[in-house]
Amino acid sequence: MRFVDEVEIVVRAGAGGDGCVSFRREKYVPRGGPDGGDGGDGGSVILVGCNRLQTLADFEYRRSYLAERGEHGKGKNRHGASGRDIRLRVPLGTDVFDAATNDKLGELVEPGQELTVAAGGRGGRGNARFATAVNQAPRRAEPGMPGEERRLRLVLRLLADVGIVGLPNAGKSSLLATLTSARPRIAAYPFTTLTPNLGVLATSDFRFTVADMPGIVSGAHCGKGLGLRFLRHIERTRMIIVVVDAAAGSPEQDYRQVCYELERHDSSILKRPRLVALNKVDLLPLRRPGVKLDVQSFWVSARTGSGIDKLKAAIDRVLREGSG
Repeated sequence: MRFVDEVEIVVRAGAGGDGCVSFRREKYVPRGGPDGGDGGDGGSVILVGCNRLQTLADFEYRRSYLAERGEHGKGKNRHGASGRDIRLRVPLGTDVFDAATNDKLGELVEPGQELTVAAGGRGGRGNARFATAVNQAPRRAEPGMPGEERRLRLVLRLLADVGIVGLPNAGKSSLLATLTSARPRIAAYPFTTLTPNLGVLATSDFRFTVADMPGIVSGAHCGKGLGLRFLRHIERTRMIIVVVDAAAGSPEQDYRQVCYELERHDSSILKRPRLVALNKVDLLPLRRPGVKLDVQSFWVSARTGSGIDKLKAAIDRVLREGSG
């Protein structure tokens, strides 16, 4: 299924049913009182967080959703049935905005979490509700209220424990494949990864989700390259792994460039724990160049597996400390 992380849909809740004007009509009861029932409430549109979904692609094929209206009230004090709600499943990490005002309505980050985005209209009261000692035969009832209608913008920001970032062709997808059982597309040219890939890192006691992001280029925070569209996917990660190609260019400069783009996009990202993976060590001579970084770094080779166990142990330690 194609990865889709932003989509607009229209949701309409059901209208409430009308109240009924009716009077009791039975043999030997010449002046029966009012017995008009209430209309049923309209159905609502509800978004539900689902941990089995990883994309908003389902909403590309259907963009409009209408909940059921409430039934009208009937005589003999019979109330109309309420309309059925519509529950739409969305992946965890989905932000919900009113597309007309850009106001954030909420976010769904836990399995089963619900967010009502369009409330059903209230059913109208039947004439039995308006009987009083003065007016014992009211001939009025309330109409049902219309349901809410909204145009929504759904924006997905992946929920992952670890976010793998770096310049194009640094070996991010290869590292993800080595750390986890994921099988992302891998090739020896930039921008092989056009959408985030997810995998699961299993340790002795825990399982952590790992996501590798499309390559970050200079000016990404302004939208250059794949830019802002994918930078947002690291906003909810608990820790960052910066992957640097140790066999090409300057590792320190590449690392600083990635951190600059992250800081300009969202300064809080750099306040989270992060590690550096100096990748492609198998392409270096036996004597490795000196690299001075401000965070803990690991010489690794995603191709041969060299240094991967030490990196896994560090990830496990950092995430456990964060959980405690």
